[in-house]
Amino acid sequence: MENLQNTITCPACGHRETETMPTDACQFFHECNGCGTLLRPKAGECCVYCSYGSDACPPVQAAHSSGATENCCAH
Repeated sequence: MENLQNTITCPACGHRETETMPTDACQFFHECNGCGTLLRPKAGECCVYCSYGSDACPPVQAAHSSGATENCCAH
């Protein structure tokens, strides 16, 4: 079972906020509620949760638990 709660930490100001991740789509953008910085995934990562969150996104969590290494947005 995937963990849907994720704490995103803004790399610009350090503000932390807990979000519920969607299970049916990648989140490519997130606006920091602390400083307004628009976060985008780091190179090679599929979403802001994988780049700045406390846990990977649900599709990546599911892939890892099944032994797969595929990026969730690679299709």
